[in-house]
Amino acid sequence: MSNAIQDRLARLDACAVSDALDQLGLAASVTGLRPLSVRQRVFGEVTTVKLAAGKPPAGAPSRHLCTQAIDSSGAFSVIVVEQRTGIECAGWGGILSNAARGRGISGVIVEGLARDVDEAADIGFAVYARGGTARTARGRIHEAATGVPVQVGDVTVSQGDYVVADSSGAAFIPKAEIENVLAAAENIALKEAAMTKAVMAGQPVSEVMGGNYEHLLESKA
Repeated sequence: MSNAIQDRLARLDACAVSDALDQLGLAASVTGLRPLSVRQRVFGEVTTVKLAAGKPPAGAPSRHLCTQAIDSSGAFSVIVVEQRTGIECAGWGGILSNAARGRGISGVIVEGLARDVDEAADIGFAVYARGGTARTARGRIHEAATGVPVQVGDVTVSQGDYVVADSSGAAFIPKAEIENVLAAAENIALKEAAMTKAVMAGQPVSEVMGGNYEHLLESKA
């Protein structure tokens, strides 16, 4: 991820990016992924992990799930884990959180459950997931692949895409659309900041959020 993209993502929240995705006719942000450990916005380039039910097939590499993703990710990456097996167990845990934090990874987003949430909170590492569980992955699920497309909500997320996630949701940006989405999101954020300033200055909110606001997403202008 270039420093320029990193800096621009750092100034945006998930709502501005979600609105930009809507404006451009791209897949909407994903609802229901909660910050379990710390209330901390995460952003960055995505490293994907796909998990599958049961034990690894015979002859498969012997490694714990998500470890390859951590080892191959740099600072400000976000690991995105698909755990849609239907088996109730964690797709992420405490040793992984410590390892990821040590590499400067921004956070993890699990389409499924995570565990050792208190441990992640103690070290200030951001874990987003559908919920928490104490049930281990060992013997229940395994890593099918790293760096392949994964499904998060109804959005397909690919290796090298981008994401901004906060308490409102997770907005995934296709790599090929990053410049268009950033420009649209920055424009939306600028307009909404001006509206907030007007409200704080005493202008009636009914005027500030009048007809123009309802049509905010109809044009990039």
